Amino acid sequence: MTQVRVASFSISLDGYGAGPDQRLDQPLGAGGINLHQWVLPTRTFQRTVMGAADGTTGLDDDFAARGFHNIGAWILGRNMFGPIRGPWPDDSWKGWWGDNPPYHVPVFVLTHHARPSIEMEGGTSFHFVTGGIHEALERARAAAGARDVRIGGGVDTIRQYLRAQLIDELHLAIAPVLLGRGEHLFEGLDLPALGYECVQSTASEKATHVVLRRRGT
Repeated sequence: MTQVRVASFSISLDGYGAGPDQRLDQPLGAGGINLHQWVLPTRTFQRTVMGAADGTTGLDDDFAARGFHNIGAWILGRNMFGPIRGPWPDDSWKGWWGDNPPYHVPVFVLTHHARPSIEMEGGTSFHFVTGGIHEALERARAAAGARDVRIGGGVDTIRQYLRAQLIDELHLAIAPVLLGRGEHLFEGLDLPALGYECVQSTASEKATHVVLRRRGT
């Protein structure tokens, strides 16, 4: 059965998934890059995102690789696709990742402004959804078939899907840093009341990996 998953989503010790003052040259906000030091050197990230020959192995890489296993479609918030706000000025922006993005499956981007789909190299296609989280999930499930749907973020997108109790599994990598400000993942959310419980917790030198699962899944 298709699962809806969040994987390899990094947060700070104080719960922030992105720092303040996000902009084109600082897409993760001030200090946000420090949340991801656990994944950047891994073999999975280096091969999948950077196109490098190799990287580190071990617990962090195991979790990074698990996040790509059996994924048939992705859902992204618009901020995860690019820095442009409001109506699209043109169709020139095609994401942060160049001509061959690391997804290799259909990706559904939540937005308030319609835009034609984009076909990229390597099997990635971007589809822009203006009908909200339920429409995006319906289309992603159809595209994924028997495989899973991965919600890539950002913070607000994950929060919307958590509130709607639509996420089956959530893997968080808690980095040993404090941000103090930014986008807080759990603010105002009562996860036990929403049906979530912790089913796994293990730590590497660079992150504590926690897996939450919705009861009954």
